[in-house]
This record gives sequence, C-alpha cells and structure tokens, in this order.
Amino acid sequence: MAPTHVLRCCQRGLAWIPVIFIALVVCWSYYAYVVELCLYTITMMGERIVYLIFFHVSFVMFVWSYWKTIFTKPANPSKEFCLPKAEKERYEKEERPESQQEILWRAASTLPLYTRTGAGAIRYCDRCQVIKPDRCHHCSACDMCVLKMDHHCPWVNNCVGFSNYKFFILFLAYSLVYCLFIAATVLQYFIKFWTLCRRKSAENCPKNELNNSAKFHVLFLFFVAAMFCISILSLFSYHLWLVGKNRSTIEAFRAPVFRTGSDKNGFSLGFRKNIAQVFGDQKQYWLLPIFTSQGDGLTFPTRLVNADAEQATVTLQPDSNKWANRTSSYSVPEVSVSPLSESQNRLLSNEQQANNAEDHLAENFLKSAESETVTMESES
Repeated sequence: MAPTHVLRCCQRGLAWIPVIFIALVVCWSYYAYVVELCLYTITMMGERIVYLIFFHVSFVMFVWSYWKTIFTKPANPSKEFCLPKAEKERYEKEERPESQQEILWRAASTLPLYTRTGAGAIRYCDRCQVIKPDRCHHCSACDMCVLKMDHHCPWVNNCVGFSNYKFFILFLAYSLVYCLFIAATVLQYFIKFWTLCRRKSAENCPKNELNNSAKFHVLFLFFVAAMFCISILSLFSYHLWLVGKNRSTIEAFRAPVFRTGSDKNGFSLGFRKNIAQVFGDQKQYWLLPIFTSQGDGLTFPTRLVNADAEQATVTLQPDSNKWANRTSSYSVPEVSVSPLSESQNRLLSNEQQANNAEDHLAENFLKSAESETVTMESES
C-alpha cells in the first residue's frame, strides 16, 4: 500500500513538469522582451512605451487565463447520480450484467439521461460508482468523472471540461496573441542582429549598437515565439471548430449515442447557440477568463427538440448490423418516441424520461424471460 501511495505522489509531482517548463519559458520571455529588447536595444522612447503597453496587456491576459485553466477544479457529477446505498450493494453483489442493468435502469428513471453506451445500456462508472451524466467521462489521469470532458491536458496538468473549457480557449487565444505580438515586434531587430552576426569580422559591428547578451536573447526570442505560434495556431483553430460544432474532443472521435443511435451533431444547436453554450449570452464577458458558460454541466439541450411537429413518429432501435456482429448482446426493445414541440428547451422532461425508462425496463425483462439469457459487456 505504501509503495503505491509513494508512486502516486511521484506521478503527481512529475505531472507538474510541463507546467513548470511553460512558466520558465514565459518568465524568460518577459525578461528578454522587457529588459533586453525594450530597455537595452530600442532607443526610441515612443516605440518603447507603445511596445511595453501592448506587451503587458497581452501578458496579463495570457497569464490570467492560463492560471484559471490550471487551478479551476473539474466539475463532477452531483450526488443525485450516485446509486443509493441499498442499490449500490445490490449492484456489487450481482454478477449478471442484465441484473446490474436492471438496477441502473431503475436508478436512472428519474435522471435527465439521453445518451447511452454503444450497446444501448446505461453509462455507469465502476471506478467512481456514479451514473454518468450526458457528455461526462472518466479521466484516468485525474481519477474522477468530469462533466463535459474534452481532454486531459498535460500542459495545464488539469482535465479540460465544463468548468474550465472557456478558460482553455482563452488561454490558447491569448497565448497566440502573445507569441504573434512578440514575433512581429522582434522581427526587425532579429533581421538586424542576424545580418550583423553574418559579418566576417567583429570589428565591423558597432559596439554601441549591439551587445552579445541582447543579440542572443532577441534571436532566441524570435525563434521561440515563432515555434510556439505555429503549434498553438493549429490547436486553437481545431478547438474553434469544435466550439462551432458544439462537440468535445472525445465526441469528435467517438460520436455520442442517443436512443436513435450515434449522432455526431446531436448537441449542435446552430453556430450562434453553440458559441453561447461555451461563452454565455453576455458578450462583454467573452474575452475575460470569467465563467459564463450556459447550463450546469449535467444536462444539455440537443438539436432534436427542434424536430418538426408534423414529422412522423420515429422508432428508436439499435443498429441491427452492429448487433449482429456481437457474439453476446443485450436485448433492447424498440421504443417509440413522439416528436417534441418547438417551444421545448430540452430533449425530454424528467417525467417523460422516467416513463420511457420504465416502459423500456418492463418490455426488456418480459422478453428476456421468454428467451435464453444473454450477456453484454458493460462500459468500463
């Protein structure tokens, strides 16, 4: 037990190495830009003041958003998604997956759950012992279930999810602005110093125009800013695309499964509403690392609420081809759901969800009683 605890502590300590590396690079860039460039290299007072003002604005916003991304605790499922003590004991004692699913279906009958596993079962985390809300996933690095989990980022040593996704986007944006500003303002001095360095003899370099310390810092500062700028630009562009589609990184690689089957655009509400889901309704706070995201992270509106009222009833059933390839499957009956009105803001109300889940459970076990018992793989 002790060696495991020590190993865990060592892993947590080593996880801060990327953050410390970024902090050291940022501190060095501050010294190189402010001291070596603005104070020792730039001679025009007006240019120096303008550079220092814009540099410190971008620097403060970058550090602020980075700090919020690192130290904002990931949001976890609330207690209502935990199994009651009696149900938990029954679940742990049961060995048959179908019996375990019966317990989960009963516990989830009053919860706002609209997504399922690939096999159509309730999403349950055996590690955290909670029923997973929609878009919630277990992070092995943080060892917890995270609401609307996007990914675990080693550069912030934190899990990026519902509570800090806006901060992460702003961190990428301001770090890109920071690097672009440095690269753009240092470029002319980089060219100047690079030209001087290519001269054949040191005597040809005016000493009052250049010193070795400033030369090193300015040259290296441009290379580092350009390198980070290229890498951050691609990541920032990708996450802007995800925000516009209202997807997480996990959902981009594995589409969420609804009762109608998998749908990669299931949570997309249109570009403007997708942006508001992350940044909120008050545009004056969009550029500030202040939490303004919509919702509570437990339930999310879906595009299915805008279904045409005159559309025919949709029959929800699992993909027959997918199930035919399974040697062991779990029998899930067909569930009919009527289309919803446009005035609704959620996929289903809690009362509708409870009725559907109870009907699903009753039909499932009436059929399984008449046929041979089959097993399914529960989602890890």
